[in-house]
Amino acid sequence: MRIDRLRHPGAWLAFAALSLSATAALAEYGRPVDWQMGMQDMATNLGQSVASFHDWVTALMGVVVLFVLGLIIAVAVKFNENANPTPSRTTHHTILEVAWTVVPVLILVAIAIPSFRILREQMILPQKADVVLKTIGHSWYWEYEYPAAQAGLPPEQGGFKFDQRILSDPNDQSKALPGPNGEPKQLAVDNEAVVPVNKVVLLQVTSADVLHSFGVPSIGFTMDAVPGRLNEIWFRAEREGVYYGQCRELCGVYHPFMPIAIRVVSEERYGAWLAEAKQKFARTGTGTEFAGDARPAATSVAAAR
Repeated sequence: MRIDRLRHPGAWLAFAALSLSATAALAEYGRPVDWQMGMQDMATNLGQSVASFHDWVTALMGVVVLFVLGLIIAVAVKFNENANPTPSRTTHHTILEVAWTVVPVLILVAIAIPSFRILREQMILPQKADVVLKTIGHSWYWEYEYPAAQAGLPPEQGGFKFDQRILSDPNDQSKALPGPNGEPKQLAVDNEAVVPVNKVVLLQVTSADVLHSFGVPSIGFTMDAVPGRLNEIWFRAEREGVYYGQCRELCGVYHPFMPIAIRVVSEERYGAWLAEAKQKFARTGTGTEFAGDARPAATSVAAAR
């Protein structure tokens, strides 16, 4: 059978442009897509800086690789036995030796300056956070805590906590399931963490057992979860949506089944979700039981959507 569609170059260009635009549209939702090239679309200004730095280093690396490849080809063609039967016996060349020392140093400096600037912006915490969110890594799920009012923290925003687990077959955790509203398989969770848009979120990360790593590509950060240590990082999402990540530290047999889902909503929807979550996740007695149910299967995100 003969296939003669898209033979015209213009058709291929149009098809490629359509594919790229579709990829970009999907990437806005904070998830990986098939055939995606480059990093996910960033939801934070810091993430955009990380993506730009990645593109800069990739371009620089490409130039270096092409230059070295050109040298190899030139040497193979110009200095083989047939083309150069009498080889030079030069053993030192001052200008060349200075060049191959200075040029790599300049390349490293060109990489280090923007790298240190981004690290500084990441690691220096804002003086005041609008939301404090604590996440605790377990084998193999995440626990989120919205702390109640404490000295030095924002006004009361929570006083509750909940677990975030992968949607999977109840009889086999390794059989991941897609979400009921189109959430991607392997990334869909029962309870999404919710934060408001355009607000500074102070994220506190720790672990209850082994090393984990909390990372969300579209927000532009990764932070290790270390037992007995509280690490802190911050972000300010500039666009609403659901942003997915995964544990990035090999932490055991079910390491691939520790997805992360953070929903960014408007301040009004965040307030509505907060009021609902306070009731749903209110603890009773010794704090080991949940109000109204032994353990919630999922957080209703209707108020957040």
